[in-house]
Amino acid sequence: MKFSVVRVTLANRQSHQVLPKIIMRIPLLILAFLLLIAVTSNQASVNMNSGTAQSREELIKNRQKMKDRAERQKQLPAITSIFARHTSWDRAYRLAYLCYETTIDTPFKPMDLAELALAETGGHALSADAVSSEGALGVWQLMPNRARSHGYKPSEMKKDEKCAEAAVKELKSKLEMSAGNLLKAKRLYCGAGEQARLYEQKILKFRRMIMAKMEMMQTSGTKELES
Repeated sequence: MKFSVVRVTLANRQSHQVLPKIIMRIPLLILAFLLLIAVTSNQASVNMNSGTAQSREELIKNRQKMKDRAERQKQLPAITSIFARHTSWDRAYRLAYLCYETTIDTPFKPMDLAELALAETGGHALSADAVSSEGALGVWQLMPNRARSHGYKPSEMKKDEKCAEAAVKELKSKLEMSAGNLLKAKRLYCGAGEQARLYEQKILKFRRMIMAKMEMMQTSGTKELES
């Protein structure tokens, strides 16, 4: 009987010693649990904020692309109209669209490529068969060595699509040489010296013509909407 009492007493003492330790650990467990929740919540918040920032950037980029595309499309009717003064309407439409399509995702607008075409072969009906006295080929008058440098055969310059692509690449290389100065790049497209200066005047003349046509079309379109 005494033996059993002693065992009960020892068990009670052990339970009294263990209980305070458990009680002391409870706040630590709760704190650890709360820290885990906080870290998980913060991580989720960071991921959400990162996703939100990324989606905003994508939204801004998409809006800019849509705006850029709309501006490019506005140029097409005017370019077509000016081209039609030098060639057939059917060919004018086709070349104007090439100016649009080939300059997508480049630093250039359709008008930039159109100006070069008009300056180079506007006096020769914007012909794909145009060949200069120095041997430049196609609507955009690429020299054989320059065509090769961009990965094209000289004979491909008679194909409007290939010639337009080569012209964009050539203008890009000139833009790099001129430290981002587009007007200077267009001068370099022609060459140097007095000839390049006269070439620049031709380009500016054709730009004014296209811009004036765009303004006239926009005004007439507005009047039609108002009437």
